[in-house]
Amino acid sequence: MTRAWVLHPDIKADRDRRDAEMALEEGVALAAALPDLEVVGSEVVPLRDPHPGTLFGSGKIAELKERLKEAEVELVLVDGPVTPVQQRNLEKEWKVKLLDRTGLILEIFSDRAATREGVLQVEMAALSYQRTRLVRAWTHLERQRGGLGFVGGPGETQIEADRRAIDEQLVRLRRQLDKVVKTRALHRKARAKVPYPIVALVGYTNAGKSTIFNRLTGAEVLAKDMLFATLDPTMRAVQLPTGMDVILSDTVGFISDLPTELVAAFRATLEEVLAADLVLHVRDISHPGTMEQAEDVYAILRSLGVNEDVSQIEVWNKIDQLDPEDREAALARAARDEGIFAVSAITGEGLDGLLEAVTERLQGASIDEDLRLGFGEGKRRAWLFQKGLVLSEEQDEEGYLLHLRWTAKDRAQFETV
Repeated sequence: MTRAWVLHPDIKADRDRRDAEMALEEGVALAAALPDLEVVGSEVVPLRDPHPGTLFGSGKIAELKERLKEAEVELVLVDGPVTPVQQRNLEKEWKVKLLDRTGLILEIFSDRAATREGVLQVEMAALSYQRTRLVRAWTHLERQRGGLGFVGGPGETQIEADRRAIDEQLVRLRRQLDKVVKTRALHRKARAKVPYPIVALVGYTNAGKSTIFNRLTGAEVLAKDMLFATLDPTMRAVQLPTGMDVILSDTVGFISDLPTELVAAFRATLEEVLAADLVLHVRDISHPGTMEQAEDVYAILRSLGVNEDVSQIEVWNKIDQLDPEDREAALARAARDEGIFAVSAITGEGLDGLLEAVTERLQGASIDEDLRLGFGEGKRRAWLFQKGLVLSEEQDEEGYLLHLRWTAKDRAQFETV
């Protein structure tokens, strides 16, 4: 086991964004998500202004050095961004390995990725991250340049060579990923021919999405009380107790300050959310920072381009972990608001009402209708088939008579074709 210490830099300019102690708690939970780490200590470090070369001031660095040495720490996890220069200088001063928040999340993702697409995306994100940190990787080459008239020294030459190797590897990975993405697109197109609506489970990591998914589908998706227990998206066709057939999608959990490399790399895995007819936003209502977590989820959904018109239901999970007073308040609020359902994925409480609401939302959204098209409207006809809206078709002397099942949104889009 590697002995680790978690530091959360509480930067004055960011203090209104998130409670420092709560953020530190999340940083410790992230560290605990790696199986070979033992967190032996953690603390919040107040910062007026981050030092450009070392992040922390010299006094705080010396104080932490003694503490880390005494605790025999091998790895320091900084719950925030650390520049390559800061990382190199702190590692040199403390004689330990150091990871920032992005590096830690990449480690977790590489440990959890199971599908071919997930593995490729993690590799791409890791290479993009490493490319900016070669100044740290090649410290053994930092020596005085030679006298052959080269502007750069041997270290810089090696860095450039390594950057080229990384760029070439990124090109290869993108080609492989393009093939996988095309395969997923074909699968999605095949599903579009099945008149089943898609229900996407989204939410902050560890909110209980996979537990709800398993309870409704009978699947065995990894569901543990840890961050990023589920990484790769999972989809199942399932018949709800109400008799309605739907495709249920479980997605990777969101988290605040998700590294930009991962937002770009995992956009493809979240495409199922973009195609969803209904989004279930699962919240851990027992978490003290549930409101901040919800804001992070909405921000990421907006960045992904999820249409605000897509129907959404808030699922307040883990009511079994609330004290009696808070539990009654949550149930009362859910009873007043038709867009909120208080449930417990563990005990099953409230899930029947949620499923009835899901059925009502989806059935209310679709209507069966007949549409006549002329022989010259092949483009519009093809669009209807591509969207999987055609139940059956007849042909006569005047053209096509199509029997459709579609929503008002589908009809509005069809008018623009």
